[in-house]
Amino acid sequence: MYNEKIMEHFVNPKNLGKIKNPDAQAIVGNPQCGDIFSLYLKIDPSIGSGQDIMESKIADIKFETLGCVAAISVSSMVTEIAKGKTLAQAEKIDFQDINKELGFLPPVKVHCAQMAIRALRKAIEEYLVRNNKTQITNDK
Repeated sequence: MYNEKIMEHFVNPKNLGKIKNPDAQAIVGNPQCGDIFSLYLKIDPSIGSGQDIMESKIADIKFETLGCVAAISVSSMVTEIAKGKTLAQAEKIDFQDINKELGFLPPVKVHCAQMAIRALRKAIEEYLVRNNKTQITNDK
């Protein structure tokens, strides 16, 4: 059912864990399947200062997911894609980006990717709100 890359991210997830004193965090759950995704961000404050905050870079990103193979694999991949990106770049990550990197995700597991994307965007939005900036509006 799952390809080798999906299984690799399940067995050896990247960026697993919590960040102590994160700059932002988000928790997203799916009541239908029971998956819970927690995402933590550390933002590089030296980039984006005095300029567009969306140009600040994600210095570190970690996750904790309680869920199925797809949920854990997608969580791992989203953190890999987002790490080192600007907030503007990270908030544009979508299902196609995840599917391109992981390979085919079964249609019944697409909601896992959507949940991970939602958590990333929610964490970015929290960071912006904490820094008195407007909320993101990109809702792919």
